[in-house]
Amino acid sequence: MIAKKLKQGDTIGLISPASPEDTSKIKKAISFLKSLGFKVKEGKHLYDKWGYLAGKDNDRAEDLMNMFLDKDVDMILCIRGGYGSMRILPLLNYQLIKNNPKIFMGYSDITTFLNIISSKCNLITFHGPMGSSNFTDKDTLKSFLNTLITCDKPYVISNPKDKILNCRNGEYAEGKIVGGNLSLIASTLGTPYEIDTRGNILFIEEVSEEPYAIDRMLTHLHLSGKLQQCSGFILGQFTDCPSPSYSKSLTLAQVIEDRLLSLNKPTLYNFMSGHDYPKLTLPIGVKARIDCNNARIEILEAVVK
Repeated sequence: MIAKKLKQGDTIGLISPASPEDTSKIKKAISFLKSLGFKVKEGKHLYDKWGYLAGKDNDRAEDLMNMFLDKDVDMILCIRGGYGSMRILPLLNYQLIKNNPKIFMGYSDITTFLNIISSKCNLITFHGPMGSSNFTDKDTLKSFLNTLITCDKPYVISNPKDKILNCRNGEYAEGKIVGGNLSLIASTLGTPYEIDTRGNILFIEEVSEEPYAIDRMLTHLHLSGKLQQCSGFILGQFTDCPSPSYSKSLTLAQVIEDRLLSLNKPTLYNFMSGHDYPKLTLPIGVKARIDCNNARIEILEAVVK
């Protein structure tokens, strides 16, 4: 199931379902979205703060559900990640979301929403920039707009020409794209909201984690059988992840080689999506093909209509 494509004059609903954002950054995001020709509807609790959370769980869940139920809202954009999305998963009405399909976008802590909405509601979601992201990066903005406005047919995603997309282990792999932030994927294992990797292409990215921590999370996925079930992998940006002392640590490259590439599944790595720029928009739950011969991701179906 796919949502309607975005067009100028449509309304973007802005919510804070995880950690709070500075008021100035929220206002800046609203001004920028309006400058692109969109209307903006603010969640009732968009500016709430409760410790490291953007308000109480019930309020954040209410904002998310209200945006899906609001007939005037065409797209739901999260303002930022941080922490808190997992806390409200049991509070969401997935049948109502399924009955009111809309574009839903975010990354980082929003990973949990992207995958559970995709799997429970059969709705394609989008791993991409959030309201507080840097849209002055031209490749980030171009990917954001092109994906949501023009991709009502199969299309191809490639890195910008100056960013090499590397390939390993074979030529092709097909399956639905699932995944996002590695720590969030690992944290849902053993819960009703754990990721389904069977026959799927797993996308992962991470930020500010040392190699041993990435090793631990990948090993967790390996012990659960999740990595073995994948048809292939897309490795995004691993931002600020190198160890400060390689004399006492495996390198990130060694961890990736040992925990992932040793499985001999087709893999694209250095894909420009994650906690850095450019931040390319990647649909979650869509049928796709890894093309290692041409270093690209082939999206095999429309992601908007």
